[in-house]
Amino acid sequence: MDMHSAVAPDAPLVQVGKADVSAEDVLAVARGNARVEIGPDALAEMAVARARIDALAAEPRPVYGVSTGFGALAVRHISPELRAQLQRSLVRSHAAGMGPAVEREVVRALMFLRMKTLASGRTGVRPLVAQTMAALLNAGITPVVREFGSLGCSGDLAPLSHCALVLMGEGTATGPDGAERPVAELLAEAGIEPVELLEKEGLALINGTDGMLGMLVMAIADLQRLFTTADITAAMTLEALLGTDKVLAPELHAPIRPHPGQALSAANMLAVLKDSGLTGHHQDDAPRVQDAYSIRCAPQVAGAGRDTLAHAQLVASRELAASVDNPVVLPDGRVESNGNFHGAPVAYVLDFLAIAAADLGSISERRTDRLLDKARSHGLPAFLADDPGVDSGLMIAQYTQAALVSENKRLAVPASVDSIPSSAMQEDHVSMGWSAARKLRQAVDNLGRILAVELTASARALEIRQQADTAGRVAPATAAAMAAAREAGVGGAGRDRFLSPDLEAAAALVASGGLVRAVERVTGPLA
Repeated sequence: MDMHSAVAPDAPLVQVGKADVSAEDVLAVARGNARVEIGPDALAEMAVARARIDALAAEPRPVYGVSTGFGALAVRHISPELRAQLQRSLVRSHAAGMGPAVEREVVRALMFLRMKTLASGRTGVRPLVAQTMAALLNAGITPVVREFGSLGCSGDLAPLSHCALVLMGEGTATGPDGAERPVAELLAEAGIEPVELLEKEGLALINGTDGMLGMLVMAIADLQRLFTTADITAAMTLEALLGTDKVLAPELHAPIRPHPGQALSAANMLAVLKDSGLTGHHQDDAPRVQDAYSIRCAPQVAGAGRDTLAHAQLVASRELAASVDNPVVLPDGRVESNGNFHGAPVAYVLDFLAIAAADLGSISERRTDRLLDKARSHGLPAFLADDPGVDSGLMIAQYTQAALVSENKRLAVPASVDSIPSSAMQEDHVSMGWSAARKLRQAVDNLGRILAVELTASARALEIRQQADTAGRVAPATAAAMAAAREAGVGGAGRDRFLSPDLEAAAALVASGGLVRAVERVTGPLA
């Protein structure tokens, strides 16, 4: 959801203090256009840390980030009259991104998280710097950040530099209407004075994992919705195939295989299938002892993904509590170099989530294919077509789904196993966390479309069962899902028609959370 607007005066407020911010705070600012402000406790802490930096700047000995160059150039001591130029040069040279602009919500998350770290008092910047960043967010001014440029170490240097450049009154940005305009003009209209950066401030603005972390937080939120969606579509497919819901019984999950996610997914499916007249007919005309793995093992696969998601949430919560910068101002006043900017902890879980998303999409596609295959669908017409042979039904919808599944398998190849040396071998091992985050965003979008195809197929299959009315009625919750799909513009059974709009409507319903909300009105809250 990329809304273009300045923050309304009555918008929800997120105050950043010395305490940690939450994932909900990040989402509120990035996607919900919430206002931000820095609390008085944080401003006071920043002032104390800045006094320490000023004292170090006055000393004759070189201090990294304060009176030296950067990276492989850190051996040079910079005289006081050149230090403001040093900060400007750092930001300008590091704003070296290329490619298409990344999404507005990503940039807002990145800026908010960097502002959060500045407000921690561990970076040594003046309060003015963080307050100006808050003013940019509240004015709806969004720096243009390019797709390529970050190796995830030292943090997201290039993306953050594009943001810091706008803080200085330079670079490129879009206004509240989403149109790119001169930065000086945008700042003047918003009453924001450009910042002249002092010692260490340029480095503090660009030395963090904020981009990859922001994308992780948003991916977690999206995947939480999609795992619930997958439980719904899996239940609909089980019902359409006249399968058994006995495998979803609680006693078969937590008591004998205590993976929490598996039990949650099984409970979701059981709730969706409550009072169905179609389940349990696997012993009727074409008896089968057990349903296929894609049906019977749906909770095990989705549950493993849920547990992966829980681990990612733990890592995200730790990173949200971090103050990533180098050097860092410690509470006792010491200024120490460190390696906390390395993105490995975040990169690993970004890649792990891409694997889970790929597998969830893969099992969904196998269920869809089963619905369309006359030999395995237990009485449904070939490809759910009105007149198979004359009509192709959903044949090519499954092709599209299969293409998305194949793409997600490619995107599941981890970025974090790669490393490429930079900065004359000073930065000789990098995380590639930004790349892991970018491909995860695509994988999550693809997964939503994959589940939308299963929704389209299972809803049509259930409608065909209802029209035949030979086995029983669909469950109230699946009836609600079918109704939501039809209301959203997903067509039902019938002669062939232009299919792409149906699939796009289903994808929009999944992405908005509308499908989950419709089902929960019957079942109550799902996990």
